[in-house]
Amino acid sequence: MSLPLISLTRKECFSACHRLHSPFLNEELNKQVYGKCNNPNGHGHNYTVEVTVRGPVEPKTGMVMNITDLKQYMDQTIMKKLDHLNLDKDVPYFKNLPSTTENVAVFIWDSLRLVMPKPELLYEVKIYETDKNSVVYRGQKCDGRNHYHHHQNGLNTTSENVCSSNMSSDSDS
Repeated sequence: MSLPLISLTRKECFSACHRLHSPFLNEELNKQVYGKCNNPNGHGHNYTVEVTVRGPVEPKTGMVMNITDLKQYMDQTIMKKLDHLNLDKDVPYFKNLPSTTENVAVFIWDSLRLVMPKPELLYEVKIYETDKNSVVYRGQKCDGRNHYHHHQNGLNTTSENVCSSNMSSDSDS
């Protein structure tokens, strides 16, 4: 008997501040790359995080995962580790890593996998940094080489698992 494959998503909101600044770039390049988000005093966001688990519906419970358990995992890994904190100063993970939303998504993914009894159910972490910007991470890795092929009419990708070494900022534009 095949079981239905279901995705289940829970949403949480947290507030945090940070400064986009890379230890791998000099001061001028940091200002160029991150613009106003490189302000030495930092800036804040009200992040919305959606965590999706995906798996078969267990016949005995009728659930992929108990939503109460997912809420607990998210509280432990997101709310207690990130909410109302300075990401750069209060979260050791970001000591030598730019606290971009991309890196926050990886942090949440890795943290969830450590506490979930069935980490293989974790499907996606989506973070809305603003109402205009969001990041999605599904645990995929790449070798760091630029996989974009540039063409005169724009960008053409060469595979589904595309990687880019371009940095991004968290501006509203």
